[in-house]
Amino acid sequence: MMIYGYKRPLAGDELGEQQLLDIQMEQLFVEAHPFAKKRHSLEDLLMIIQSGDEIVVENLVVLADSLHQLLDVLNVLAKDQVKITFLEEQLSNTTLLQLNLVETVALFSNLQTQLKSHATTFGLVAAKKAGKTIGRPKKSDENLRKAFAMYQSKAYSLMDIKNETGISKSTLYRYIDDVTKSSNEDEKHSKFE
Repeated sequence: MMIYGYKRPLAGDELGEQQLLDIQMEQLFVEAHPFAKKRHSLEDLLMIIQSGDEIVVENLVVLADSLHQLLDVLNVLAKDQVKITFLEEQLSNTTLLQLNLVETVALFSNLQTQLKSHATTFGLVAAKKAGKTIGRPKKSDENLRKAFAMYQSKAYSLMDIKNETGISKSTLYRYIDDVTKSSNEDEKHSKFE
């Protein structure tokens, strides 16, 4: 019987330094990146395991990027008669069946939230490194000024302004607030000069 460890970068633990602390194992498999595709270390681990072996991971998110992937890996482990232990959840594939329905739903609901957070965090980091702009595209100043002028003329409804400029009510109001705040600050500065 062999005990293997598996870890990969996670949000808040990009180097995997907080995983599998003080765990005795014969071999550790470490993934080089946090993403779902090309999990070479996991594939290598799944290829060498044998009946009676055990895999230890910090938590469910380390092992899988989706519920579907988790199911696939658990099926492989069941067929190979390999135990897997999730330290954080204090579970193994042998104790998972002992949970009641509420505990099971809570576990997988929490897992889904963590998976989304993990994917979003590393997706944003990768996008920033690639020089991509993060967030909603900024409306052009020209369109905002046109919407503001239409609003000030009081000749157009908010729906007319949106149809003409593509500027939503909330964006227009935010722009109006910014313009008002800016002009109030300019007035204050001019009084002191």
